[in-house]
Amino acid sequence: SSCLLLPGGAAAAARPDPRGWREAVAAAVGALQAGGLVAVPTDTVYGVACLAQDSRAVRSIYSLKGRNGKKPLAICLGDVEHIYRYCHVNVPDELLRDLLPGPVTLVLKRSEELNGDLNPFTSLVGVRIPNHPFIRELARACSGPLALTSANISCQASTLTVSEFQDLWPQLSLVIDGGPIGDVQSPECRLGSTVVDLSVSGKYTIIRPGCALTSTVEILRQKYGLIPESS
Repeated sequence: SSCLLLPGGAAAAARPDPRGWREAVAAAVGALQAGGLVAVPTDTVYGVACLAQDSRAVRSIYSLKGRNGKKPLAICLGDVEHIYRYCHVNVPDELLRDLLPGPVTLVLKRSEELNGDLNPFTSLVGVRIPNHPFIRELARACSGPLALTSANISCQASTLTVSEFQDLWPQLSLVIDGGPIGDVQSPECRLGSTVVDLSVSGKYTIIRPGCALTSTVEILRQKYGLIPESS
């Protein structure tokens, strides 16, 4: 598939007339609805998204990553209120809003609304609402959730610029270039989101420390009194 690079997507957002921005969102929505994979900037690293309810597209993401089918994909939504449709939430709404949008993936019990072909081996699902205006706008413009994974081959370093995952471009319908994310020189920036399991009432389990561990644990423990699940 041809790979269209839209430079300066993120820069266009900051201007009063983000025409390039709207065109980029529209192009991405079109590519996703056609079953394609789209590379997008997030608040942590570059990601590859497809429509989570499109089983063929979900299979495409797995083959793109060279990833075994047992490693779950997260879903990405535009707003906290949409979480309730795809997940069974057993934490206060305020807790969700304290952590999201942000560089955190919350693992919750999935609802029947979510495509059974997405991570069929688990009753849980990771939810992302990145604190990045482009991907939130894109998620809002799609009818269902996006499936989201980092834009790299499994086990290789995550990517902070579009050129770093150039080898994946031929398999993508569209690449949205939002410029470098974070500090390209800093290893911390490549950690990705902090992944925390909140599926057990009153407890939390850190699945991946990621880039926001300290602030996330502080909120969970001090503000909400959650205790770490003994491993």
